Amino acid sequence: MKRAERLHAISETLRRSGTRGVSAEWLAREFEVSVRTVKRDLDALKNSGAPIWSRPGPGGGYGLTTGASLPPISLSPVQAVALMAAVSAAPGAPYADLAAAGVRKIMDVLDPGTRARADELAHRVWVDAPPSSSRATRSALEEAMTEQRVIRIRYASREGTATTRDVEPVLFASTNGRWYLIGWCRLRDAMRWFAVSRIEQATVTKTACSGRTVHEVGEPPANARPVHGRGE
Repeated sequence: MKRAERLHAISETLRRSGTRGVSAEWLAREFEVSVRTVKRDLDALKNSGAPIWSRPGPGGGYGLTTGASLPPISLSPVQAVALMAAVSAAPGAPYADLAAAGVRKIMDVLDPGTRARADELAHRVWVDAPPSSSRATRSALEEAMTEQRVIRIRYASREGTATTRDVEPVLFASTNGRWYLIGWCRLRDAMRWFAVSRIEQATVTKTACSGRTVHEVGEPPANARPVHGRGE
């Protein structure tokens, strides 16, 4: 890890540590550097204006001052490009348009130097994204999931037969490169997986879902995990 990236990572670690703080020794182990290097990094962050506090003695450590004014975004150029690449490579993912708008906001508030380096690096990453379902269909699915309302879909089977279903959305899942809406199908009175690419039409109804839970879906596909963003 380069020093600039490590400084960003240390800053985010201190932010997440809250009032507990972390010791220089813990940071050294976490980032696989010496304690002396960590202390130089902490001094560099302080000199750049980061509101870092230190507490000496047993149980002491370093943290960020509670309630301090921090920059809204603290990303390295590599982190910014990683976000751009992930969003660009998955245009059919749920909330992809909102994610793209979020990335644009992030780029707008980066400091000019970081933004320029991220822009230069972004030109070195190409993606050939697969076609996605219609924007209207995806918007309806996203709204139904967010608001937990029954969605009425026209769904084509593998054989091409279309049926109309009222579905209580439970979760979105991606497996083998394909996105699915998983929900309680009121027509079949059972939990079903619907390939988003085969949903021809979708309309959000005014009917609230009955409270089906993720646990009712069963075991997730191999290697599947929630996108909770905690790095677990």
